[in-house]
Amino acid sequence: MQATEITKETPVGKLAAEAPATTRVFARHGIDYCCGGGVALGAACEARGVAFDGVLAELTDELTAKDTDLKSWVGAPLEELIDHIIEAFHRPLEEELPRIDGMLRKVFEVHGDKDPERLAELVNTFSALKAELEQHMLKEERILFPLIRQGQGAMAGGPVHVMRLEHDGAGEAIARLRALTDDFTPPAEACTTWRALYHALAEFEEAMHTHIHLENNVLFPSALGA
Repeated sequence: MQATEITKETPVGKLAAEAPATTRVFARHGIDYCCGGGVALGAACEARGVAFDGVLAELTDELTAKDTDLKSWVGAPLEELIDHIIEAFHRPLEEELPRIDGMLRKVFEVHGDKDPERLAELVNTFSALKAELEQHMLKEERILFPLIRQGQGAMAGGPVHVMRLEHDGAGEAIARLRALTDDFTPPAEACTTWRALYHALAEFEEAMHTHIHLENNVLFPSALGA
């Protein structure tokens, strides 16, 4: 769906089904795109007390977003790379981790009886990964990144080693998420929330791969060799 096709009469569920990235905006404003999927976007905005034009602008941003990591960061100033990692990956994760966790729990609550063991493991795997990533980012921003900014990256071998190990653990968990979801392929009977969940997990995986690559293969070697 193109941003120019969205009007006040566009059903929320249609947007969520055809462009799952828009569910970020709906979640942000508490707009129900599952049970309330038949409601027109204008009416949904009015019910939540939010301006349609503002929501439309956010939806347009989501639908026209470009890859923010096309730039080669090799040789870039480390402070600039750190700022990019925080803004392009850490800050979005602060929103995405609870959003995905909430969708997972909702899908399990409503559809857990359809595949109880696998859905339960999916919830538990992501919940553990969420907790680990939140602590991981906190350690980077409070300990490792300040060291690098202060020009002490060459002395940060210990923290870097720990971060690499945690990256490995995150990679294993993400691979397990892919396996548990059949490569993020929702079942035929999946509802809108279930489909949006698997789309979000696929985007999460893609972002995490880029995130870890920039740290493991660009930031850390440059900082240690500084």
